[in-house]
Amino acid sequence: MKANILIIDDENDIRSLLSRIIRLEGYEVFQAENGTKGLKLLQQEKIHAVICDVKLPDANGVEMVPKIKAISPQSEVILLTAFGAIPDSVTAIKAGAFDYITKGDDNHKIIPLLSKAVEKALKQFEAKAADISANSKRHSFSKVVGQSKPMHHAIEMAKKVAATSTTVLLTGETGTGKEVFAQAIHGASVRSAKPFVAINCSALGKDLLESEMFGHKAGSFTGAIKDKIGLFEEANGGTIFLDEIGEMDLILQAKLLRVLETGSFMRVGETKETHVDVRIIAATNRDLQTESDKGNFRLDLYYRLSVFNIRLPSLAERQGDIKLLAEYFIKMFTAKMGSKPLGMEEGFLKALTNHPWKGNIRELKNVIERAVILASGPDLTLDCLPYDFQYTESGNQLDLMKLAEIEKLHIRKVLAHTNGNKTKSAELLGIGLATLYRKIEEYGI
Repeated sequence: MKANILIIDDENDIRSLLSRIIRLEGYEVFQAENGTKGLKLLQQEKIHAVICDVKLPDANGVEMVPKIKAISPQSEVILLTAFGAIPDSVTAIKAGAFDYITKGDDNHKIIPLLSKAVEKALKQFEAKAADISANSKRHSFSKVVGQSKPMHHAIEMAKKVAATSTTVLLTGETGTGKEVFAQAIHGASVRSAKPFVAINCSALGKDLLESEMFGHKAGSFTGAIKDKIGLFEEANGGTIFLDEIGEMDLILQAKLLRVLETGSFMRVGETKETHVDVRIIAATNRDLQTESDKGNFRLDLYYRLSVFNIRLPSLAERQGDIKLLAEYFIKMFTAKMGSKPLGMEEGFLKALTNHPWKGNIRELKNVIERAVILASGPDLTLDCLPYDFQYTESGNQLDLMKLAEIEKLHIRKVLAHTNGNKTKSAELLGIGLATLYRKIEEYGI
């Protein structure tokens, strides 16, 4: 494989000399006269090794190393210095530089050093490609479980749009599997070899979300002690998944709209623009047109996001898929726990089918994980389900004492499974952490 080398140096004679030497060895060479152009080339081309001058007109070579690694972690960096040694060579190596070399005097050392750097980089790129390939298989449409008519329609639409770079808006109730769909669309696209980056827009405040999405310049706000690459830059060439887009602040919506229109943005505290090539997949459980009427969401952004809208059906709309999903999760959790395969008794499956599933697939997943933990025989039985399932299924035959004993047993087994992790236990039990603590005290667990 022909390796690509990037030379970043403001001295034209040095760049030309190095280029001739390196090209004679069969490498493809790219050149940049400053750090800004070098980083831009790195975003556009697959670069295996970078030879970078320590003293650049717009940057320090040592400080360039983490920036290069942030864009292309698999690339190796060799620093050039006009002096016998770089005073902060230890800092450079710690930052991720492969090595450093003296300008002019050590031209005979460049090729052997470059050869070693390229050899290491090629292995890293191969390992990354293997990881991406495995990840694409894990997140392919074959992993989307469902044969019902509404699910089949959603899958077919997603497969068609995956082959394009069109922006996609996934809508539907919470817990219907929007991120799984987004990953499958990315995995089936021409961008599959590039990063898939997900962010939950409701999990962070406005300022922190802006910094996470677009990055920031050192000193731009309290606590910003160094430059930070944002998630849009991390996703360059790939896909960014914006979950709960309806929760995004209006000011950030304007900035996102600019990215959609121009492919550019400014980091927090910076005055120059950064350009990216990113596909956006957004998701929401809100009606964005209604939110727009209320003044909570920009109508122009909604139109840009909803170029291709895929609505994911709720679990109540795809009852025929409940058995398939239950079998899928049983297989997943028995394998994870190292236990034997489990079947489902008729009463267990009937209770699953009759449940309203307000939490959709996410709720079903938690119920099955808990049931697998509680299983004591070859099949999952009704008493492996939460007590509210059993109460409904038995036609109100369970008395309060019986319900309390079942609940106490559930809590004990789930706590044992999580090694006493109360946060995880509360999540599996479907209750709040404060409620769990109250029940532990109430039952004397």
